[in-house]
Amino acid sequence: MASAKDTAGVPAPPPLIFLAGLLIGVVIELAAPVDGPAIWIRIAGAIVGVIGFLALDSSALQAFRRARTPAIPFLPTTALVTTGWPYGYTRNPMYLGMALLYCGLALGFSVIWAFAVLPFVIFVIDRFVIAREEPYLERKFGEQYREYKARVRRWL
Repeated sequence: MASAKDTAGVPAPPPLIFLAGLLIGVVIELAAPVDGPAIWIRIAGAIVGVIGFLALDSSALQAFRRARTPAIPFLPTTALVTTGWPYGYTRNPMYLGMALLYCGLALGFSVIWAFAVLPFVIFVIDRFVIAREEPYLERKFGEQYREYKARVRRWL
């Protein structure tokens, strides 16, 4: 059994961080409503956000399953996934997918204030989640992870 310290030490589940940001946007929207975009933009944005989320997150989860390593950041990582779609293009496809879903939901439900909150959400993910995951992966996988970081960007 792995040690409790054999994790990245992420402070909160990343999906909850995105959800919290979206809910803060909803609260601000209720307090200070803003006219949203035309319905066709809302629908298109929602579709693109959902498709982007599904494409990135389902592919990333499949890659984790194939590598037999958990996708949950509170569990020890047992293998490094660095190739193929989407890991050959972004080191954080799940967070990118969640950001796309966030934008799709914000557009689809016309929660315009959520876009003002999104930079803070990305900051929290970047500084309190990824900033803990990357040193953990570097300690655990060493040169293999450093080579991956040099080859593939963090976001896009």
